[in-house]
Amino acid sequence: MLQLKDLSPIEREGNGSLYRMDAKQRREAVRLIRAHCSFYDNGNCLYLDNGEEVVCPQITSFSVICAFFRQVVLKDEAARGLEAKLFRRETAKRCRVCGRTFSSTSNNAKYCPDCRAAMQRRQKAAYARRRRANVEKSAYEKA
Repeated sequence: MLQLKDLSPIEREGNGSLYRMDAKQRREAVRLIRAHCSFYDNGNCLYLDNGEEVVCPQITSFSVICAFFRQVVLKDEAARGLEAKLFRRETAKRCRVCGRTFSSTSNNAKYCPDCRAAMQRRQKAAYARRRRANVEKSAYEKA
C-alpha cells in the first residue's frame, strides 16, 4: 500500500510559498478529493487520524498542502485539467502591436490585454466588410 512518507515533498513556487487555488479550482479539488482520495472519509482525513477525527486539511485550504492530493489525486485522469491549471508556469509573451511583454496561460495569445480589445474590433470590422462585399457581388450576379 502506498504510504504518505513514500511520496516526494510538496512542490513550492519560486519564492518558497505553496501553490494557491482560486475559488473555482478549490471547488474542483474538493470534488476530486471526495471522489478519488482513499484517505477521505466524510470530511475527515484517515491518514492524520490518531484516535480522534481530524478534518481533511486540503478541503479547507486554498493552498496545495496535501502530498497525497498532489502526487496521487491530481495524477488521476479526471484531474488532468486541474493539475495543468495549478502548476502551469506562466510564460512571458510579447504583444504583436505594442511590443510589451505580458503573461498568459494560453498558447494562442498574441496581444496584451490593453491591445486585445482594439484588435478584436479591427478584425471583426474587416470580417464584416469582406462578408458584405461577397453578399453584394452575389446579389448583382443574380440580377
